[in-house]
Amino acid sequence: MVERSQKEIWRISPWLAISLLIANFILMAWDARTESNQRILRVWIQSFASFVQSPVAFIVTRVNDYVDSYLRLRSAASENELLKQRLHELEMRLQENELLVSENERLKKLLELKEGRKYQIRMANVIARDPLKWFGTLIIDRGSSDGVKVNMPVITSGGVVGRVTTVTLLTSQVMLLTDEKSGAGALIVELGKTGALGVIKGTGKRDLLEMRYVSGSVEVNIGDSVYTSGQDGIYPHGLKIGEVVDIVKGSTTTPHLIFVKPTADLSSIKEVAVLLYEPPKLDEEILQGAEGKGGRK
Repeated sequence: MVERSQKEIWRISPWLAISLLIANFILMAWDARTESNQRILRVWIQSFASFVQSPVAFIVTRVNDYVDSYLRLRSAASENELLKQRLHELEMRLQENELLVSENERLKKLLELKEGRKYQIRMANVIARDPLKWFGTLIIDRGSSDGVKVNMPVITSGGVVGRVTTVTLLTSQVMLLTDEKSGAGALIVELGKTGALGVIKGTGKRDLLEMRYVSGSVEVNIGDSVYTSGQDGIYPHGLKIGEVVDIVKGSTTTPHLIFVKPTADLSSIKEVAVLLYEPPKLDEEILQGAEGKGGRK
């Protein structure tokens, strides 16, 4: 037992010596002071703490900066979306205002047209067009209940649009001048002079009509205005159809081939006016003339 106790003492004595040295070192460090009268142990502890805190503080600062940047980015993105939405709303309002101004201008011109005509007029809106024959026909929101009948002229402030071909109670179909099946008597007028008679025919193209049967001996110039002659039994006299844009010259034996551009914008019609016009009955006029001649004999 005694020998074992001594062995154990010899075994732990180095550790006791080391512990005593460390304790002595700590006591000496605790008691030691720097030139500024600060305890050296405290200085060492502060240095170690600073060594540990510096990278931790750096990491924390970086994380905070990243989080702040992310939050600011999210806030900026949200504000950007809000600004985009407001800009879109303003653009829509601006477009609506432009459309209203344009519509007011068109309605004003149609109203002036109505006041300046001796025929009754029914204002109408275009409610449909055939996409396969965009420059052939359109549908308007006026029908027989509004006094509209087949072959009544349809016009805008720019000029003749076409004629009514089908009528229902509430709607009507209009054949445009540019339709290949359309035709109207026409009168060429230049600076108020008497023009030559011819026949206008559609070409199926947006801005081109053909005028035929004008004598090659008649002088025709580009820019001459073309008006309805009133001799086709559909259109009254004096409605503007368009202006001459090209001429294939004829001769004394060959008629001119004249190309006319409609003055009405047929590609973007939204409102039109239907002339409640019915031409005089030709048969009655002939009969009246014949009776008058018979009475004078």
